[in-house]
Amino acid sequence: MSNEHFSTVVLDSEGLSGWVSRDRKITTKVEVFRQDGSDVVISAATIIEVTHAKVSTARLNWLLSQINIEPLTEKASRAAAKLLKDANLHGHKYAIDTMVAEVALRQPGPVAMLTSDTDDMRKLCGRAVHLVGI
Repeated sequence: MSNEHFSTVVLDSEGLSGWVSRDRKITTKVEVFRQDGSDVVISAATIIEVTHAKVSTARLNWLLSQINIEPLTEKASRAAAKLLKDANLHGHKYAIDTMVAEVALRQPGPVAMLTSDTDDMRKLCGRAVHLVGI
């Protein structure tokens, strides 16, 4: 990670999943950002993507209580659809990634994103978001 300060850090599903499951690498990165004063943000869609039978609901809920969850609104959905079209991508494969990218692009900057998919996120966010691969 760079020494740059980020006002906001957005987690994609792998970022949130890793934090919930106490993945050491991801948890350390999230905590470093939080100690630096960065707001941690997710798209509400990310909650859906990370929830499954083996997820600790108690831990997930506790972590969600500490971060900003951006709602899925019509305005956000239309902005995400435009991002998808502008990136010349389509289909359900990109739907949630596009919602996460839309959230990242409207946060106070500078913005970083912890993501497992830097290639697609680069197509969606351009250079406006600093991508941290996980």
